[in-house]
Amino acid sequence: MNLEKVIFAFFIILALSVNTGFFISGLVAPDSLQAIELALSIIVSLICTVLKFGDRTQFGSTVLASSLVVDLLLIAAAILWGVASHSGAGINHAQTATILSLAGGALVANFLSVVLLIIETSQLRR
Repeated sequence: MNLEKVIFAFFIILALSVNTGFFISGLVAPDSLQAIELALSIIVSLICTVLKFGDRTQFGSTVLASSLVVDLLLIAAAILWGVASHSGAGINHAQTATILSLAGGALVANFLSVVLLIIETSQLRR
């Protein structure tokens, strides 16, 4: 067992899980979105991005690209949330929908990373 691959897979799956939790909690109760969940999603995603820099394969390039997409979308959601929170009116439903849409896009990119990881892992066995 390769410890580096285990850590890499752990963080990719953790990023997907945390992002899914944030996204689903926002769908179920949009008024109860938690900034800590979004912050944790960003932190785990950034860790995944850093871990992906060493891989020089074609799969590695695609997984890195998907990770950068996740980072961009989650950071954009956080910036929107921060700007909306500091306005006088607070976060309205349209802004909440945009934040969730950005998190949903990041969720799709995280899912793509996990699928690519599974494909790469299955090819290593052959």
